Amino acid sequence: MRESLRVYGLIVAMWVRSTMAYRASFLLTALGNFTGTALDFVTILLMFSRITVLGGFTLPEVAFLYGTTSTAFGVADLVMGSMDRLGRRVRDGTLDALLLRPAPVLVQVAADRFALRRLGRVTQGLLVLGWALARVDVAWTPARVLLLPVMLASGAVIFGAVFVAGGAFQFRAGDASEVQNSVTYGGNTMLQYPPTVFAHELVRGVTFVVPLAFVNWLPALDVLGEPDPLGLPRWVDFTSPLVALLCCALAGVAWRAGLRSYRSTGS
Repeated sequence: MRESLRVYGLIVAMWVRSTMAYRASFLLTALGNFTGTALDFVTILLMFSRITVLGGFTLPEVAFLYGTTSTAFGVADLVMGSMDRLGRRVRDGTLDALLLRPAPVLVQVAADRFALRRLGRVTQGLLVLGWALARVDVAWTPARVLLLPVMLASGAVIFGAVFVAGGAFQFRAGDASEVQNSVTYGGNTMLQYPPTVFAHELVRGVTFVVPLAFVNWLPALDVLGEPDPLGLPRWVDFTSPLVALLCCALAGVAWRAGLRSYRSTGS
């Protein structure tokens, strides 16, 4: 693990140096990333210009959901977002070069073309989260205060595991980046809204099948004091770290299976 982190850091540092060689370009792309993601929250603001509650949630509460999932997803996208390029490498055979290097393939793929501009998404999510925390009506307890950073860290790990699982699927599908994006980017968009506005079947699916609900829905319900639409026990709201570890284990198994099935292009 230590060696993998060292290699990841070296590759990331190389791409950061390359990015900062054109600082004006970096600032513009980061600003564009910030602005593009901010439009999602502008949509929420426009909705609340006509309504006072959405699915029983006020604007600060929805902003809390938005800020937590956007921050968690932004960190995962920054660290693991390059996984969606794996399908291209599988198709053109350039993955062979990564297999020849004395470094874990997963680390090389994750750090490939590290995009520092994605910090714009993280920054925007943190700003909305800070605004929400200043306005949301919550009776803060030590458990709820501790749950907030745990929620963000666990959410980032869960999204990261989904990125890895999606990459593993591309070994079989060849070109499944859009399928992967529908779960990662689509899941992030879904989690920005209260679970009460979605059908129970969908909420069950993202709780028990692809456990994105543990990114922010379940722990946020406890923080905000809102009822669970599925009626799950309260202790489930605190299991995000365990779910994150389970997701990592399953993603690791899927990655190893996918990598073993790789047969190159023969070119």
